[in-house]
Amino acid sequence: MAGNESVKAIYYALFANLGIAISKGAAAVITRSGSMVAETIHSLSDCANQGLLLLGMKRAAIPPDEEHPLGHGKAAYFWSFIVAMMLFSVGGLFSVYEGIHKLHAHEPVQKVWLALTVLGVSIILEMSSLFGALTEIKKIRGKKRFLEWLKSTRSSELVVVLGEDVAAVLGLIIAFVFVALSHISGDPIYDAIGSIAIGLILLIVSFFLIIRMKDLLIGKSADPEIETAIRRYLETDPMIETILNIITVQIGPYIMLAGKIRLKKGIEITEACRTINRMESNLKREIPQIRWSFMEPDII
Repeated sequence: MAGNESVKAIYYALFANLGIAISKGAAAVITRSGSMVAETIHSLSDCANQGLLLLGMKRAAIPPDEEHPLGHGKAAYFWSFIVAMMLFSVGGLFSVYEGIHKLHAHEPVQKVWLALTVLGVSIILEMSSLFGALTEIKKIRGKKRFLEWLKSTRSSELVVVLGEDVAAVLGLIIAFVFVALSHISGDPIYDAIGSIAIGLILLIVSFFLIIRMKDLLIGKSADPEIETAIRRYLETDPMIETILNIITVQIGPYIMLAGKIRLKKGIEITEACRTINRMESNLKREIPQIRWSFMEPDII
């Protein structure tokens, strides 16, 4: 799981979107462009979303208590899910609605040069935010291929920030193209189509994020590489005869491990307890994400 990497990526996106939202909003009022209105709402929604992601990370860091013995780690997944829903409703659905409304309004875009300038600068800023997110992701994915990391990662915040940045860059490019087409052709319908296209991009990205967050909320195992490392360590322990079962559950940035093992024959109960305690301590030292470990010896 990512820690500082997620925080850095969120702040990259937050500062970029805040500046972009202000400039887009001013341009939308002046130009009366549907695509600019859709992009303004998108950026404001992204700013709120980044605030929610930071809140989720803060809540996930709350230590365990009597009512939450496994901590509050899944709070990060909950708030990431809320962000995905906001991207779907506030961003996607509103943009589609605005585009459909503009199809019937046929209001021409004014001062197109201003809209295109703001969109061009916004593309550069969003690309820098996307580059920052990809840089932080590279730090934690190591040699794993990007698509493989995207499919298997348990870092909900980085996935959401990445999805937002990709949607933002694509949306800005679409807005730029369709505002320009509207001006060149003199037909405001292109501006409306641009707003609808932006909304569809946001709906597709948000749907992907909702599916990813749903899996984490329900309860997903640790990264396959971590499970492999756990099994590899247990297989090399001379006191273990057979590994009967291993279960891991990702809980925010931490992992709960439960296992059933068959120890060598003839080990007394005291020695068995010492062996299990040693194994658990070594596993937590080698894999710091493991916070809870429950190893059960079996004679079957």
